[in-house]
Amino acid sequence: MFVGRQQELKKLNMMYESNKFEFAVIYGRRRVGKTTLIKEFCRGKKSIYFIAREANDLMNIENFSSDVFAVTSKESDGNVYFSNWEKAFDYIYKISHDERIILVIDEYPYLAQSNRAFSSILQAHIDMKLKNSKLFLILCGSSMSFMEYQVLGYKSPLYGRRTAQFKIKPFTYYESAELLTGFNNEEQAVLYGITGGIPDYLSRIDLKLSVKENIENLFLSESGHLYEEPSNLLKQELREPATYNGIIAAIANGASKLNEIATKNGIESNKCAKYISALMALGIVKKDKPLTEDESRKSIYLLDDQMFRFWYRFIPGNMSIIATGLSDIVYEKAIAPQLSNYMGQAFEQICTQYLIRENGKLSLPFVFGRIGRWWGNNPNKKRQDEIDILAIDEDNAIFGECKWRNEPVGISVFHDLVEKSTLFKQYKNKYYFLFSKTGFSRELENAAVNMNNLNLVNLKRLYKK
Repeated sequence: MFVGRQQELKKLNMMYESNKFEFAVIYGRRRVGKTTLIKEFCRGKKSIYFIAREANDLMNIENFSSDVFAVTSKESDGNVYFSNWEKAFDYIYKISHDERIILVIDEYPYLAQSNRAFSSILQAHIDMKLKNSKLFLILCGSSMSFMEYQVLGYKSPLYGRRTAQFKIKPFTYYESAELLTGFNNEEQAVLYGITGGIPDYLSRIDLKLSVKENIENLFLSESGHLYEEPSNLLKQELREPATYNGIIAAIANGASKLNEIATKNGIESNKCAKYISALMALGIVKKDKPLTEDESRKSIYLLDDQMFRFWYRFIPGNMSIIATGLSDIVYEKAIAPQLSNYMGQAFEQICTQYLIRENGKLSLPFVFGRIGRWWGNNPNKKRQDEIDILAIDEDNAIFGECKWRNEPVGISVFHDLVEKSTLFKQYKNKYYFLFSKTGFSRELENAAVNMNNLNLVNLKRLYKK
């Protein structure tokens, strides 16, 4: 079943219908569904799909030859190979001159690394021949830093040649729910919170089992699909996985400032910053700052990948118990009591996505241009305050509070949010959104009836189509 990616698919099909040379760059972290999207797009169309290997140039060109001739020459016995890439692209030009054909090169970074001149060779053929053909070229890669700098970057030989680019992101909580039919809204939110909306992880969830059983099967078993997933991803993408592992662990355990993270790992801040940049390029770590602040000294680092957050929070400290097969005890003693607290950050992400979705539907009081979190000094109360969600334009602001609790949200939460909003005198119109897992008190619901700037959003409303 193909879920989501409708905008990307629509754009690709529009490009296909142009019947002229097109060059799309598709990239994103591993397991995010790039290949699934491309295969869905190629369905029913004449296409060559080549996956580059982490091998030498000769092996890649032989594999490329086999994939090309398997589609274009039924008489080929599989033993005919191009002698070089120039000959290969001459042939591609010949077969695509009068006929629409898609050529996909997946794991492009492997190919470019096995032949440092490959991007230049491809660029020359695009400029001299392919741009006059009906070829639809797709370059795809999981190494986001490589694709952004070595393919899309202005120093790349391919700079300016692409006609579209697609950075494939994890599913939103709303898209994830399409793969989680049978679970209620709370369960869907929890499963989103532990998978981060990565399609491959969502596809591993057994719809016949409970949330608890799925967590045990995926994370709390040595044979579980996600038991070693973070370690495997770090080994695939980075040269010093042990160092990166320490940095991620430090952030997962509460270190959020650069000097704290560096100190916990015994490395210099400048060096630590480079490691963190690599993790940010992979979408594992994000740099956050108060929405209205431009000062970098207030910046903090958080784990952006929810699966990494869950894994580093609950797995490393329980590996010995997991090894003995006592997954049930790990869940009941370590995970279940802390799951509500863990879901706080994930729920903020869900609520932010909700506002972005509603913003796109023009169903909010105004169209905001920026959205994020805020924290800072409250001189009125002489304390540090936080606002879960702040969305703004020039004259308007939305203040959001997100509560993943087992009891209804009361009116005191609303009053606290209003008090915090008085710190922002620059906004003429202020709107308040309260999000709650368990609903709202009768007093708060009655107050909302008489206020046009107070919105109460429960799980049912979050998931409403």
